[in-house]
Amino acid sequence: MELDYTFMADTFFKIWSGIGTTLSLTVLSLLIAAPVAFYMAVLRIRGNSVGSGLTQAYISFVRGTPIVLQILLLYSLLPSFLNMLVKSMGSNFNVFDSIDPFWYAVVVFSLNTIALLAEVFRSALLSIPKGQLEAGVSIGLSEFQTYRKIIIPQAMVVALPAICNITVNLIKGTSLAFLMTVKDVLAIGKIAASYGYNYIESYLDVFLVYIIVCTIVQLLYKFAEQHVGAFRAA
Repeated sequence: MELDYTFMADTFFKIWSGIGTTLSLTVLSLLIAAPVAFYMAVLRIRGNSVGSGLTQAYISFVRGTPIVLQILLLYSLLPSFLNMLVKSMGSNFNVFDSIDPFWYAVVVFSLNTIALLAEVFRSALLSIPKGQLEAGVSIGLSEFQTYRKIIIPQAMVVALPAICNITVNLIKGTSLAFLMTVKDVLAIGKIAASYGYNYIESYLDVFLVYIIVCTIVQLLYKFAEQHVGAFRAA
């Protein structure tokens, strides 16, 4: 079997054009998930019976089901639910044609990322001695200020490697967005390959794009980890 290198060279840049969608999905999902996940982590640490129980059930559900199934369920149910809600309000707004599937993908990946980040934040916060919260409050800081100025900066150093893994896995996981007709890296590769059945060449291009992006992201996180963790070496 001989590879069509001309096709690969031309297609690589077409596929690369989809990296904006992939990174947008990743960044938006992380930004939406982070505050919710942090709140869930705090609920579990405080031992709030209702909040902690609901959070644990949610995390168990997300971690115990394949993301493909979550995508298929939410992409099937969410538009129908929104359409029913809109119709009940007497609006003629067409949910199915008016909402870009990209936003459904953001919802799916955000909900999945919340569960993963919640466990990372909980572990990171538990690694900080409880006495630091009490010390902060004792010198006149509010609990919120103590978390923001003392606990969270230290916890972030602990959490960064795990957040890096989640980010890289999220970048790769967004390849499933093509199931929601989102034109990301993989979707563009599949479309390009379908014209001449050059699937091997196209998938090799997709492979290279993901390798490049994920490597850059890991290097950025490594730099951030060295920077924010500089105080440990002092």
